Amino acid sequence: MIELIEIHQKFTDSKLQRIEEAVSAEIEKHLLTSDLPKNAQVAITAGSRGISNIVIILRTIVKTLKAKGVVPFLVPAMGSHGGATAEGQIEVLHHLGITEESVGAPIKSSMEVEHIGDTVEGTPVYMDRHAYSADGIIVVNRVKAHTAFRGRVESGLSKMVAIGLGKIKGAAFIHRDGAMKMASNIESVSRVALEKSPILFGLAIVENGFDETALIEGIEKKEWHKKEAGLLKKSKLMMPSLPVESADLLIIEEMGKCFSGTGMDPNIIGRWRISGVEEPESPRINRIVVLDLAEKSFGNAQGIGLADFTTDRLFNKIDRKSTYTNALTSTYLQRAMLPLIYQSEKDAIETALQSLGPGIEKSALKIIQIPNTLHLGKVLVSNPVINELEQSGNACEKGIISALEFNENGDLIRKITE
Repeated sequence: MIELIEIHQKFTDSKLQRIEEAVSAEIEKHLLTSDLPKNAQVAITAGSRGISNIVIILRTIVKTLKAKGVVPFLVPAMGSHGGATAEGQIEVLHHLGITEESVGAPIKSSMEVEHIGDTVEGTPVYMDRHAYSADGIIVVNRVKAHTAFRGRVESGLSKMVAIGLGKIKGAAFIHRDGAMKMASNIESVSRVALEKSPILFGLAIVENGFDETALIEGIEKKEWHKKEAGLLKKSKLMMPSLPVESADLLIIEEMGKCFSGTGMDPNIIGRWRISGVEEPESPRINRIVVLDLAEKSFGNAQGIGLADFTTDRLFNKIDRKSTYTNALTSTYLQRAMLPLIYQSEKDAIETALQSLGPGIEKSALKIIQIPNTLHLGKVLVSNPVINELEQSGNACEKGIISALEFNENGDLIRKITE
């Protein structure tokens, strides 16, 4: 029997206490209504990620704008997500709790775009037609490390402008040069968009290691990329991580777009799976088993190819159109390829353990079980992981001791998400 011990990890936990006040203050600071016509129409971007407090943030923006005589509306800014359809993107927002009723403003969704210019390298720049025809645009997004590339700006305001507002057409052009040029493409495309569209300012969100709102900051166009780069550095310092740098088996209870754009964050699990891109040195995980697909991922299993083993339950939830559209747009096809599929969680996990090779003592295996790659405050680990943490001086708070056991249906008895 393999024993698992619950541990509580310590990450940066600075948390913004008055979110509505912070949002209102930034709007008041950066919105110059004198530059807008009477009853100006202002588009607010809304993405497909599970950003903490996003409904509160969007609702407060809407309320503040209305008080200033502005007529706000929301625009889904998510590239090819939602099956690359206007209806699908509204459905994604609804599943995130973002509705006309919850935020107090209409949602205008379309996959139609305007060609607004070209970069010096010749990449065409596109923008959502509703947003481009508005009197102003406020770009709202979380700033964090991207799951496919490294750069001065990664996942955040610039990416939402270039890819989110560019819809599937803009996203396809930015991805066509591969991961190695993603950062430069996003920066150059967003620079053209900032110059040639009615973007007013950006509202950047930074979250701490516990998926909580830590910082909200408005960014003017003239300091856009410099400020975003600084916030990205802050975000990376707050990122959660696995308790150790290497493990024999990682069990992920759920994957999905609500946790990471790639379903399972490559920054956490140490796998890129992008042709021509070298895998990171750490963390080093020998085998990864993913058990289920979150309902809020709406069938999009982009990132399933990062795992080695999975279950029938997850496989049966996959919406191939949504998953394939996402993978084809990104060009990272390997990330959508299926791992070995087993009938139950028991079959998948036990086969993963057997695949590590004969003669290995199970009691010596470093095993980590996590709910998903976003929430890592509480995880389950085997005794060898505890020993490594103690030897390195990284003492952690311990909780319940349980076992890697299964019920009569072959499901794990102990899960963190329950």
